[in-house]
Order: sequence, then C-alpha cells, then structure tokens
Amino acid sequence: MPPSRPRRRAPAAQAQAQAPSAARPDSAAMARAVRDFLTAAGLSLDDVNLVDTPKRVADVWMNGFLDGYGRTPEEALGKTYPAPPNSSGELVVVTDLRFHSMCPHHLLPFTGRAHVAYVPGSRVVGFGRLAGLVDCFAHRLILQEDLAREVAQSLARVLDSPATACILEAEQACLRLRADHQRDAVTHAEAYEGRLRRDGPLRRELWARLGARPGAWR
Repeated sequence: MPPSRPRRRAPAAQAQAQAPSAARPDSAAMARAVRDFLTAAGLSLDDVNLVDTPKRVADVWMNGFLDGYGRTPEEALGKTYPAPPNSSGELVVVTDLRFHSMCPHHLLPFTGRAHVAYVPGSRVVGFGRLAGLVDCFAHRLILQEDLAREVAQSLARVLDSPATACILEAEQACLRLRADHQRDAVTHAEAYEGRLRRDGPLRRELWARLGARPGAWR
C-alpha cells in the first residue's frame, strides 16, 4: 500500500497554469532589493561576507529558481517521436528525478523526487526530457500540488497521452524549519490525467512499480 500523503488545497487563484513571465527579471534591481533587505535587517554591507551577497543572490534566483518562467513545456520536452507500434496501454515510468523549487508563501525552498508516468498516445519523448519538464515548472514560485498538476497536464497535452501521472515527494523548508519544527516531515502530492484518474488497475500497476523501487517511501 502507498503511504498516507498529507494534502492541502491550493488557493483558487493558483489552480491554473502559471504562464511564463512576460517581463524579464532585472538582475540589477533584484540585487538592489537584496541589499535593501540586508540593510533593513540591521546587517552591515561592509562585512566581507556580505559585500557580494546581493549579486550572488540575484544570480542564483535568476538561474536556479525563476528560469522556468522563460520556458514552455513544449520547449522543455523538445523533439517528440512517433509512438512505437503496439505501445498503447503500456506504462512508461521514470522515478526519482531530483528537483528543487521555491514555495510562493514564504520564499523558502523545497527539494525532493519526482516520479513521472505516461501511457504513449501518438508521441513519445526521451527520458531525460521528462526531467526537463519537471524543472520547467519547478523553477518558478509554485506550490508542490500545482507542480504535480502542471507536469501531468502538460505531458498529456504535448504527447497526446491518454494517461499521465506526476507524484512528488518533498522536504519543505517552510514545514521543517519554521515554528512547528517538523524536521522529519515528507510531503507527497500527486496528480493524474486521463485513464489514470479513473482506471483503478492501471493506477495500482503504477503504484506497484513505485513501491518496488529501492529505498521507496522514506
């Protein structure tokens, strides 16, 4: 049996896909904002360890946490290929794709593993591209639940797949480091599209594969 999975409901305003930002991030303005934040926190920018911090923070946010806004799912998945003959109904599963993202509520990171599955429709894609699709949405300000949903929906749409799933295990800094101090908490979010939403045997097959992998379910 799969483990119990804590759930929370995403705000209605975040239920839809977050389109890539129309405005390019302003690195200089971001660095100034970090400088102002440090000053407001009572820290001295004369500290040798903080002199270059504003630029470093702006760079890591632009290239590691916000760069997903500049990519579409189609770009992330890249070239697709005709599905092999007789592949309809067969699950393609890639597990333990490492990812990191940023919670929009407190701007604290969460990291974890993504498990992505689909049944080929008319098109298939290289395995490595599935990691790129996860990062396309993970490198935004996004809830874990919405991240799972965006991946499953995009995979169904771009590959014309009749069944997709994205299951995420994560360690949320906002849960582990704040007042509750739930330092061992692991959050799970899952999203299904098409047949995997209503086909019990197919979903059980997916969970059997996930449960059989080494180190499954911490």
